[in-house]
Amino acid sequence: MVDAPNGLSDHFGLEQEDNHDGTMYDDADLVIDEFESSDENDEFIKSLTKQNLLPTGCCYDDRMKLHANADFGPSPHHPEDPRRIEEIMKIFKKAGLVYTGPDTELSEILKDTPTKYMWRIPARDATRAEICTCHTARHFDWVRGLSNMSTQDLRQLSHSLDQGRASLYVGAMSFEAALLAAGGAIETCKNVVAGRIRNGFAIIRPPGHHAEYDCSMGFCLFNNVPIAATICQREYPEKCRKILILDWDVHHGNGIQNLFYTDPNVLYISLHVYQNGQFYPGKPENPRIPDGGIDQVGEDAGRGKNVNIGWADQGMGDGEYLAAFQKIVMPISQEFNPDLVIISSGFDAAQGDELGGCFVTPSCYAHMTHMLMSLAGGKVAVCLEGGYNLKAISQSALAVARTLMGEPPPQMEQLPRIEKEAAKVLAKVQATHAPYWECMRPGIIDIPESDAGANRLHDVVRGYQRQNLAERFSMVPLFIQREALFKSFENQVLVSAGIQEKKKVLFIIHDPPELVAMPDVIDNTVEPHNAFILDGVASYVEWAYNNGFGVIDANVPHYVTRPEDVDPYIPGANERTLSVQIKELVNYIWDNYLQLYEAEDIFLLGVGNAYLGVKLLLTERHCKDRVTGVVNFVTGNLRPVKSAVDEDLSTWYKKNSLVYVANDHACWSDPDLAKKVGKKRFGGVKRSNQVGLNRMMQEHAGEVHEWITGRLPDSGNTTEDEKMT
Repeated sequence: MVDAPNGLSDHFGLEQEDNHDGTMYDDADLVIDEFESSDENDEFIKSLTKQNLLPTGCCYDDRMKLHANADFGPSPHHPEDPRRIEEIMKIFKKAGLVYTGPDTELSEILKDTPTKYMWRIPARDATRAEICTCHTARHFDWVRGLSNMSTQDLRQLSHSLDQGRASLYVGAMSFEAALLAAGGAIETCKNVVAGRIRNGFAIIRPPGHHAEYDCSMGFCLFNNVPIAATICQREYPEKCRKILILDWDVHHGNGIQNLFYTDPNVLYISLHVYQNGQFYPGKPENPRIPDGGIDQVGEDAGRGKNVNIGWADQGMGDGEYLAAFQKIVMPISQEFNPDLVIISSGFDAAQGDELGGCFVTPSCYAHMTHMLMSLAGGKVAVCLEGGYNLKAISQSALAVARTLMGEPPPQMEQLPRIEKEAAKVLAKVQATHAPYWECMRPGIIDIPESDAGANRLHDVVRGYQRQNLAERFSMVPLFIQREALFKSFENQVLVSAGIQEKKKVLFIIHDPPELVAMPDVIDNTVEPHNAFILDGVASYVEWAYNNGFGVIDANVPHYVTRPEDVDPYIPGANERTLSVQIKELVNYIWDNYLQLYEAEDIFLLGVGNAYLGVKLLLTERHCKDRVTGVVNFVTGNLRPVKSAVDEDLSTWYKKNSLVYVANDHACWSDPDLAKKVGKKRFGGVKRSNQVGLNRMMQEHAGEVHEWITGRLPDSGNTTEDEKMT
């Protein structure tokens, strides 16, 4: 006989009975039957409901620990450790969330403080029919067949399955534990929907969200949450039509996504690490099966009901997750207006979990839970998925449980700025789902393919710059005799007239001007008088022109417009693409123009990400003897200049450069990094007191002009040391 779980559901004092069909029920199961059949208990529940005193439920059963790895190889321990659920239950009891005292006091507790403790929900075996609402009968039979295999066969099977995308282990009791996990999820969700508890937490394993309809994978045998959701929809069609499944496990829940991909009544939102499809579970072998990419939005009637917030890399923390909730999760969920919220609650994004590699704190989990409790009249069911650091999973689960029980989330310290790539991910999710959700449309524009009058603003801006520089300084486009480069940099490289005869040349490699605008808050339109172009480079071109310099102005666009492009939001070029384009450009300009000019003094000016071109020119061409000085303005990556064939290059760069680095740059936040950037390969680094390229260029213009002038021969400085002074 299995010991009855401790808890408030024991208060009826009913002993275990045999159900006469081979299934063992404990007293907690009989309490649920009692609730459903007893008029007295119906009145008790109604009374608690009227007083807003419904408790939080908790589902747990030690028997789920019997699922263990049969492969006792050199490394018998597995991340999906049976102790995961035990540690959560221990911390619940230690924190006083689950009652552990004598039964004699239960009546008074129920009468005086019915919400003081979590009410225990029994975990029972899910039936074949229930599991086959989401899985094939063949798959059910495969899992059931594990119970009849020999230990040797189970070990061999575990060893073979624990490879690649399958990533699974099995044991002699895996089937029995999987039935309890699915049954526990069903009972927790049903009790929430039926109104017998306010909300609930199912401490279950094995997890489920990777299991496909026809196979197990990713530590998962049966997909617990979809089974529970489907049963609730079928048994409570009036109360539970629309369900939100929020999956914050660090891995994408491919199984849940694919089971509901065409279902308009289930909104699936997943926050996970994607890494361009490289992070587990990765891309399916069948390319027609969707993965965890942002562009996978559902099909047919389910379009828009599948929301993937796939982080570009690990390392996400509280700031990124709360931003995702505020910008994407909650607006869409509120517009969807679910009848039930199920949290597919993996805690492997928690700080301390080595598999996840993220930094979400228990406080953040509490705040996310609190936000979700504002939906569906507070009907929230939490079902455990992954999470493999025992301390992190138990503390995170405790924070969620306290919040479910009505405790306010703890005040959080000031959050760090959201990681830039994460902000881009959220912007892309918003743009992707703008066609399906009204709340995603502010900030999103629709450019129809037939609108021949639509031009990308960066092309318009460069056209204005070309005209302005031509009128003021007689600058003209530089012809680039390379087919690929010409298409990319048509009108992007301008030169002043007669540059080949100038003794002084300033070669500027810069990002496009910064655009700032205040859109109308109602219709998202931007009036021209509310938009501005911030072009810090123009004043440097003017100074150089007035001081007798020849000027080459190379504008490096973040994206090259193509006629077939109609997407209103396109991310900028990645580092690799940018590097290839800039490298070919600067080398071409040096080989075919600068190197052939009669200039005695050539200065390089790098601005923004485009200053990568300065590094590439210095490392790709032996040109330092012709370059008199280098000035860079840096807000992004700080790039080292070193060469395997020219050992003196870094030393030369240190002596002959000014590198202004933004005041908020990450290198200043760590003393070790700040010390590192002082090394010669990073150049003459100076910390600017300004933030942003235009402010930096304006602030240091006088210093730069004086520094350049001081390095010219006619300045009176004749030696290298005097030049540096």
